[in-house]
Amino acid sequence: MGAQLASRSGGGRRGRRNNRRAAMSDINVTPMVDVMLVLLVIFMVAAPLMTVGVEVDLPETSAAPMTGQDEPLVVSVSREGTIYIMDSEIAQDTLSEKLAAITDNKADTRIFVRGDKAIDYGRVMEVMGLIKDAGFTKVALIAELPKKGS
Repeated sequence: MGAQLASRSGGGRRGRRNNRRAAMSDINVTPMVDVMLVLLVIFMVAAPLMTVGVEVDLPETSAAPMTGQDEPLVVSVSREGTIYIMDSEIAQDTLSEKLAAITDNKADTRIFVRGDKAIDYGRVMEVMGLIKDAGFTKVALIAELPKKGS
């Protein structure tokens, strides 16, 4: 952005027009970058909090954690006996169809079953049986590790 020097001769109308500034065509992106960085930080903090949304009080176990698939498919059984695939409530009779659709009929997909510790053990085993009957071979239970000092 340079300044134009007015000519010294005949400063009439022409001289005034030449002194006008040209329209600024620069865009200041600093505020947009600031907003994007704030949103990035907010989503980085909020993402780990948005895991599985079904409230299940897991039983404790001293078994070692399993390693394996990065994105497991989680089937939860709530305290009331309601079945969820991830966060979506489903009916018991549609469980096998929904799992087959989600996994593209891949029988080797790892499926984790989360059951509330207050629920009847038979209900959790019934859900596991439905998953096995649907043809899935890698079904595991999820439990919490016991707290130190208990």
